[in-house]
Amino acid sequence: MLNRQTRLHRTSLTSLNWLITIGSVGLCALLSFIHLPNLPLLVPDWFLIWVVVWSVKRSWGQGVLAGIALGWIQDGLVSAHPSHAVSLALVGGLTALMQKQRFVSEDFISVALITFAMAILQQTIIAIQMTLGSGFPLEEIWQHHRQVALSSAIMSSLWAPLLYAPLNRWWTWLREQE
Repeated sequence: MLNRQTRLHRTSLTSLNWLITIGSVGLCALLSFIHLPNLPLLVPDWFLIWVVVWSVKRSWGQGVLAGIALGWIQDGLVSAHPSHAVSLALVGGLTALMQKQRFVSEDFISVALITFAMAILQQTIIAIQMTLGSGFPLEEIWQHHRQVALSSAIMSSLWAPLLYAPLNRWWTWLREQE
């Protein structure tokens, strides 16, 4: 009887974890549609923030897979070219590697700094993809990149702890239950 209750408890925790994880991705998708009037550059990259938050305590492979999955979702919501999957996969993998090497700790400031750096990296990869596959002048692409990369990095790093705190607390509690 006790073994059955334990299995039922673990199954319900696993289901709840999936619900919270997928729900947080859905929330990020909804938040990505919120833009301030006349301030199009002052928008955090919610998908990037989620990939960083997920990858901080995960393996390299899990970070890459999360980046690809969220990149495909973002490509479906905005535009498939340039692909967000490439840059988010790299962000997920590098974030996981940084954490495994213990270059950074797991606190709000570290997550904000990682998010800042990864936002610049992501926007640079997108600018490289645009350079290789679009007909826009190079000067125009890289001028736009400077503006978008810096504003995205600042806004995303400021909002990252808001997503990190509840998800980190949940995943830590879940690990303690196992």
